[in-house]
Amino acid sequence: MPAVSRSTPGALGDLSPYRTFVAEICDGLRAGPPHYGLLPFAKTPSDWGSDRPERLLAEPFPLTEAWLWEADDDGTALSEQEFDDRVEPVFNHGSLVLGTDGCGMYWHLIVTGPQRGHVWLIDENGAIPFGTRSDASLMPGVPGFAGWATHWAQDRSWFADD
Repeated sequence: MPAVSRSTPGALGDLSPYRTFVAEICDGLRAGPPHYGLLPFAKTPSDWGSDRPERLLAEPFPLTEAWLWEADDDGTALSEQEFDDRVEPVFNHGSLVLGTDGCGMYWHLIVTGPQRGHVWLIDENGAIPFGTRSDASLMPGVPGFAGWATHWAQDRSWFADD
């Protein structure tokens, strides 16, 4: 795992809540979050697929805001290979996979890059950060692992429109 954050404990960018959970509470949790449980440290879900590219935690997570694949139409069509080349780092760079809600919906804890400390939902439709604090965001709530876990424990919907 990357070096310890020098930020204030509990501040965004700080991975202490996740580290504490794994070290002092449990390394994985069947009850969730996510729906199919919190994975043990550095594991991937059974439906992750063996043909995926190598996961590179040291490479920075490439996004800083939500990206819905279909909404990225700037007028230039990408080939399937170009699209795959842009999406692959989103799934595989700078994050730990926390678990799945099924149907290819994966929760990631970002460990490298500007989004360090954020939890993102990445699936076949796009990538969305959890907890942007704005009620107008796709997934409002308190950012970070502790905010994400608390949101789940309160049985709240992940999405603003639910």
